[in-house]
Amino acid sequence: MTNELKEGDPAPDFRGVAVGGKYGTGSEVSLEDFRGRPVVLYFYPKDDTPGCTTQACGLRDVWSDFEASAEIFGVSVDSPESHHKFIHKYHLPFPLLSDAERKVVEAYGVWIEKSMYGKKYMGAERSTFVIDANGRIAKIFRKVKPEEHVNLLKSALAS
Repeated sequence: MTNELKEGDPAPDFRGVAVGGKYGTGSEVSLEDFRGRPVVLYFYPKDDTPGCTTQACGLRDVWSDFEASAEIFGVSVDSPESHHKFIHKYHLPFPLLSDAERKVVEAYGVWIEKSMYGKKYMGAERSTFVIDANGRIAKIFRKVKPEEHVNLLKSALAS
């Protein structure tokens, strides 16, 4: 297991298929593609589940406040096809990054053991990483509550 990432650390590079927004049905992107511009990676457990839908629709509803501030990606281990359905169903204007091989969630330390109804399983922790234009982690929000996500992003991107 690697050390936990901290604010000020270099952000781990990532590579994945972005779906939606300007990426349409899918294009491969990496952190290096956005050097010189802030990037937000918000990790969420699963497409089209109640909390994840609340979080995504909250961002959708204020998208015009954010789209010029940073490159923003929702990240989950769902497939590009699942992302496409989720985007279409809820009219999401921003891209989702498919991390089906779990490389990004593991690099950012958000692939964790969870428990529901006494059953343990592995899944993505709902966390957000704000990466500055130089590729360093400016802010980390762990165990984000879906309904609080937009306000956390507003404060992080305003500073």
